Amino acid sequence: MDMITVGIDVSKDRLDVAVCPSGEAFAVERNAAGLERLAARLSKIAPHIVALEATGGFETVAAAALAAAGLPVVVVNPAQIRSFAKALGQRAKTDPIDAAVIARFAEAAKPEIRPLPDEATRLLAELVARRRQIIAMIGAERQREKRLAVPHLRKSIARLLKALEKELASVDDDINDAVRGSPAWRDKETLLASTPGVGPTIARTLLAELPQLGQLRRKQIAALAGLAPFTRQSGQWRGRSFIGGGRSAVRTALFMGAMVAKRHNPALKTFFARLVAAGKPKMVALIAVARKLLTILNAILRDRQPWQSA
Repeated sequence: MDMITVGIDVSKDRLDVAVCPSGEAFAVERNAAGLERLAARLSKIAPHIVALEATGGFETVAAAALAAAGLPVVVVNPAQIRSFAKALGQRAKTDPIDAAVIARFAEAAKPEIRPLPDEATRLLAELVARRRQIIAMIGAERQREKRLAVPHLRKSIARLLKALEKELASVDDDINDAVRGSPAWRDKETLLASTPGVGPTIARTLLAELPQLGQLRRKQIAALAGLAPFTRQSGQWRGRSFIGGGRSAVRTALFMGAMVAKRHNPALKTFFARLVAAGKPKMVALIAVARKLLTILNAILRDRQPWQSA
């Protein structure tokens, strides 16, 4: 029996759906009634995978509704879909075509089905993302302030910075309330923050952006964070390995933690020094520290045991 895969292209107002291998295609509105009809129609054909492309948050409600209906939902990376379309020689781009490409990608790649984050986790992720955005705006305004000499423009920036800092404090309070209001998250934050180099901001970023932490093997969790090295080799030629992909916010948080840990975490400080002494470039050593830190944090949540220096 052929494996049935469904690709869904998500836009603001509607969902374009393609089914492989039958070639069936249709569209529904992206609202409660449309999602209910879609879930009922897909349940009848019992697909093996229902794949949606991540589209700036529009896919979240659709994915949650279909998962709640018991369908095997996976949200796929848009970059992978674009690369797959290029490999197929598919240059035309419309919503129905995109849905068909997503279905064929799911059929070929068979992405792993993982539980979707619950509503509370999605809310925390949005709060953490908003905090990142505000910090980026504050940084940009401070850079502009350095270049300006006109007094009234500098006052304008000062007023905006004051407002942004007030908003940042408000978001921090919301994040704190969300974490402290959940006993499970509170315990996880305490476990993560027991590791030298990991503070509340990094711990909360990992809780929000990497809910699979503690549930996967070390290679799988490294790949999700974009810290798994990719080997480049052809015949006798060997290129330098590199990292990429994954969840950039998680990777950034882990790099911040690694920079602190290589100075203040005894085990990772020794690990970093050993790599540098062996001739590894400092950036390569720092990436290795970030990956090892992630492995340690994964084990801490898996075993429910805080950091132990030994």
